[in-house]
Amino acid sequence: MKPLIAVAERFDVHPNQITKWKRQLLDGAPLVFGEDEKANEEGPSIAELHAKIGELTMENDFCPVRSVA
Repeated sequence: MKPLIAVAERFDVHPNQITKWKRQLLDGAPLVFGEDEKANEEGPSIAELHAKIGELTMENDFCPVRSVA
């Protein structure tokens, strides 16, 4: 990671501007990358998923696919 002064000189901007942009990014990153309140909603529990896997496994074992010859 380069020092702030080096980045500012490279892109010909004031160091305060880079600091401001960084603060804006950190404050707005959750909205940009979709980590809003919808992402906090819980999906199905692990127990429910395991139960569904067991149910589908039983169905597959009980009704095997017939091969076409």
